[in-house]
Amino acid sequence: MADSGSKKPTGKRNVRGAKASPKRASTRGGLQKQKKKAAKRSARAAQGGMVNRILNLLTANNVSFMVTTAFTCLILGLLSLAYFMYDLPDISTITKVSKAPSIVLRTEQGDIVGSSGDIYGDYVRYNDIPRDMIKALVATEDRNFFNHHGVDPFGLLRAMVANARAGRVVQGGSTLTQQLAKNVFLTPERSLKRKVQELILALSLENKYSKQEILTVYLNRVYFGAGTYGIDAASRRYFNKPAKKLMLPESALLVGLLKAPSRYAPTSNRKLAIGRATQVLINMVDAGLITKEQQEAAAGMYKGLSFPEFTNTSGQRYFTDWILDQIPDYVGNIDRDLIVTTTFYPKLQEEAEAVVNKVMDEKGPGTNAGQAALLSMTPNGAVRAMVGGRSYGASQFNRATQARRQPGSSFKTFVFLAAIEAGWRPYHTIDDAPLTIGKWSPGNYNGQYEGTVSLKHAFAQSLNTVAVRLSEAVGRGKVIDMAHRLGIKAKMESVPSIALGVTDTTLLEMTNAYAHLAAEGRSVQPYGIVSIKDVHGKVFYQRKPTQSSSQLSLNTVAVANDLLMAVVEQGTARGAAIGRPAAGKTGTSQDFRDAWFIGYTPDLVTGVWVGNDNNKSMKKVTGGGIPAQIWRGFMQKALAGVAAHSLPRQTFVQSVYEPAPLYDEFGDPIDMQGAVPIQQESLPGDVPPPRKREVENRETFWDNLFNAGEPGQPVNQRDDRIKR
Repeated sequence: MADSGSKKPTGKRNVRGAKASPKRASTRGGLQKQKKKAAKRSARAAQGGMVNRILNLLTANNVSFMVTTAFTCLILGLLSLAYFMYDLPDISTITKVSKAPSIVLRTEQGDIVGSSGDIYGDYVRYNDIPRDMIKALVATEDRNFFNHHGVDPFGLLRAMVANARAGRVVQGGSTLTQQLAKNVFLTPERSLKRKVQELILALSLENKYSKQEILTVYLNRVYFGAGTYGIDAASRRYFNKPAKKLMLPESALLVGLLKAPSRYAPTSNRKLAIGRATQVLINMVDAGLITKEQQEAAAGMYKGLSFPEFTNTSGQRYFTDWILDQIPDYVGNIDRDLIVTTTFYPKLQEEAEAVVNKVMDEKGPGTNAGQAALLSMTPNGAVRAMVGGRSYGASQFNRATQARRQPGSSFKTFVFLAAIEAGWRPYHTIDDAPLTIGKWSPGNYNGQYEGTVSLKHAFAQSLNTVAVRLSEAVGRGKVIDMAHRLGIKAKMESVPSIALGVTDTTLLEMTNAYAHLAAEGRSVQPYGIVSIKDVHGKVFYQRKPTQSSSQLSLNTVAVANDLLMAVVEQGTARGAAIGRPAAGKTGTSQDFRDAWFIGYTPDLVTGVWVGNDNNKSMKKVTGGGIPAQIWRGFMQKALAGVAAHSLPRQTFVQSVYEPAPLYDEFGDPIDMQGAVPIQQESLPGDVPPPRKREVENRETFWDNLFNAGEPGQPVNQRDDRIKR
């Protein structure tokens, strides 16, 4: 009998652990998956909420940080701006009509040397300025003048590219407005503050004044050389006419002066002035301001252009022009009368001119030597006398400061100084024999060779092959570095002939270089200005004693003095002997185009150059001839009544003892004959002690030169008993 309460099995277990039916199992699994998904969504939502909260927090902090940073930068910017602006001058006075100030040059004793003032020119209004003058100025100095607002970014970028390509500063990026701001309101100081102030003032000027007003002030304030400030003063000085009557070629010439007023002045160097003016005309064509035909017509007018003669033709004008050209670099633009105290000694100037004229009148005509220059300074660089040429009235070109000529053998001093620093000494020997480097074969002056000689003999006799061999052994780079260290500014190529003085330099630079030796190795900078004040006593510049760095060790100087004194005592400059301790070096450039003698005592350094402006050869004039005679005549008069002082000198004598090993720039040993330094109190015939290590200690070296306990009292070196 069937059980009526029984059901059909479904596969689901009704007890724990029993198997459920497939349908129920599927339903429960889906719920679990849904729960898991929901849990994940909740977790993600919770995580997302946390991220959002973190992001919100970070965003809030970033905003706060950015606001704080921006506020800090604003405060720092305002403080920086205030620092640069607090002492800015008032630009509202820039258009005030004024004339160039008067400048009186005097000696330290109060004697008047010269003067310059505003007697030549008047303030020129914009409508009276020739249009050609404005076109020439804009085309050459600031082609984008009428389009920028005081600062020209493209001009700055163009100048940076040009300077980078040239490896030196060949182009400036300052606008005319910046130049005006610097010249009128600021000092020539090179600093970040001055440059920022220049930019601020330029922007302010452009905002306050028209382009026409800025150009007018610029042309009435800018320096045109020879003590002239402003276009009218320059026009009357160089062309003897008011500015409003200037023609195109004259305008171009004046604009050309702005690059370097003293160098391009037509009264100093007509050829350079016309060459620069021709470039200004080309600039005007390139800028589309004149036609090619106008340029050619203007350039053709330079052939007949003349310049007025000066009534004051005193030779001291070379010195005063040199000083006047420097004043803007010391005080910027000036708007008041000034008194400039200089280093000039009128008595020495008179003696220098007298000796130069006497010797040149006697020797010049027969030797085809047309010009001469002399420059004399103290060992600390104070220029005392300057002869820039035979006649200032005939030519205002200053051959002492402006003429760049080859120094010839006077350059060998840098070669031997580099060798001394490398360990070479006067007793070392080297071959004087035929030499070929590449395709170049240097020879001696007389065409003969002496074989193995000491460095001292080679220097005293100025043997060319020895100088070249020494330069190659030491390294041309060290020779060039030595010349630069002592003040030679020219860029020099590393070629074998550098040892013979093929680079161009000035008499001022060469004299200053030798002054380092007279100054016992201390750095020397030539100067002619002691102070600049106004008539009320306000000081604008006062030269302060400087702590000179040492360019040469005392040991190097003493050894070099032995070489340079031998040139005067027994070498090519015997004609320069003045009866007291003196040192120097002759120089003669190729084909006798230049002849030099530069010498010094502990009291005075003087350089002399003789040659021709057109580079024409002289008739076998060497440095030991006319230049040495001029030097001797001047120094004898200049030092008359001055007690003779000794030069520190390290002398040597031949010995059987071998020196310490020496090495060239490549590390290879140099095989040389040995010698020892002679003891200061030993006599010829005494047996010298074994050679000791070279003394490099400054105090020990001077102890050897001076009596113990009495610094400053030279030991009698008995040079008269030391013979070679």
